[in-house]
Amino acid sequence: MGFNCGILGLPNIGKSTLFNALTSTQQAESKNYPFCTIEPNVGKVAVKDLRLDNLSKISNSQNKIYNQLEFVDIAGLVKGASKGEGLGNKFLGNISNVDAMIHLIRCFEDNDITHVNNKVSPIEDIKVIETELLLSDLEKVERIIDGYLKKNKGKKVDQNFITTLENSRDTLENGILLRNSSFSESQEEVIKTINLLSYKPIIYVCNVDEDSLINGNQHSKQVETYSNEKNLDCMKISAKIESEISSFKLESEKTEFLESLGLRETSLSRLISKGYEILDLITFFTSGPKESKAWSIKKGTFAPDAGAKIHTDFKTGFIKAEVISYEDFVKFNGEVKCKENGRLKLEGKEYIVNDGDVITFRFNV
Repeated sequence: MGFNCGILGLPNIGKSTLFNALTSTQQAESKNYPFCTIEPNVGKVAVKDLRLDNLSKISNSQNKIYNQLEFVDIAGLVKGASKGEGLGNKFLGNISNVDAMIHLIRCFEDNDITHVNNKVSPIEDIKVIETELLLSDLEKVERIIDGYLKKNKGKKVDQNFITTLENSRDTLENGILLRNSSFSESQEEVIKTINLLSYKPIIYVCNVDEDSLINGNQHSKQVETYSNEKNLDCMKISAKIESEISSFKLESEKTEFLESLGLRETSLSRLISKGYEILDLITFFTSGPKESKAWSIKKGTFAPDAGAKIHTDFKTGFIKAEVISYEDFVKFNGEVKCKENGRLKLEGKEYIVNDGDVITFRFNV
C-alpha cells in the first residue's frame, strides 16, 4: 500500500467526476445537483513506477506488484456540516483515517452547473471547508478530554496525552487549524493517533476549464496566492479532461492527447508525486524470480522497520539487510553481477533505507 487520500470539497464541484477519472471507473455517480454522492466511494489505483518495471525484467519475475494509492470520495460538505447540516457530519468521519486530503475547489464558470452558494468564490469555499474541519476536531477533542478525565478520575493521567489535547482544544478555539500550529514530536503522535482532520496534510486542487489548465485563471490564481500564504501545496486539474483521458484504452492515445494539450503527464501522476512529497514517503524494492514489489516507507526509516512492512518477523528476527542501489542493480543486470562487482552491501539495524534501494532481508526467528 502506498497511501490513501480523501477527496473533499463543497457539493457539485466535480469530485465524483475526478474520482471516476483517477480510478478509471464509473463507481461514483456524477450529476448536476448537490449531494448526488451519499455513501463514500473507495477506489485503488496502481502507482506505476518505471524502476519496478525494469527490476521485474532483470529478475525475470513471475509477478510485478506496484504500490497502491487509495482514493476516498465523500459527499460534499456545506456550512454547518460538523453540526449535521447537509447530509451530516458522518461524512467527515469517512475521511478520518486517510493519510492526506485533496481539497477540490471549483475554479471554473459554467451556468449549466449549479454552485451550492450560487456563485464561484474559491476562497469562500475553502474557508467553509476549513471551518467545518476545525469545528469537527474541536468537538472530537472536547469529547475525548471529557471521557478520558471521567474514566481516570482519581488516577494518574498520561500528562503528555491530556496536555496535547488541551493545547489542541485551545488552538482550535482560537480559530487556528492544527496544521498551522507547532507541536512536539510526542504531541504529534497523540494527534495522529486520534486522527484530527485539521492536522492532516492537504493539497488544494483547482478544478479549472480546459483553457485554464496551463496558465490558470482569476479563480485558480486566488487559490494559489492563498495556498502560498499558508505554505500549502496547490495544483490545477481539469476533471473534465481527466475524464476524457481515462476513456482512452491505449497509452499511446493518452500520450498523444496530453501532448495536444501541452501536458507531459496526467493529474493522477502529479497527485501521486505530490502525495509522496507531502507525506515524506520513499520507495524501496524487493526483487527476485517469484516477484518484484514496491514498498512505501517514511524517509528516515531504519532497515528493521522497513522489513516489518513485509512481515513482522523481518524486524523481530532481523540479522542483516543485503542492499543494492537501483542504479547498480540495473547497471550490473541483477544481484549476481552486483555481488561480483562489490555493489551489494550488508547493512545492520542502524541503516537508513534510501529511495530506490533493492533489499533482501536476512532474519531468524
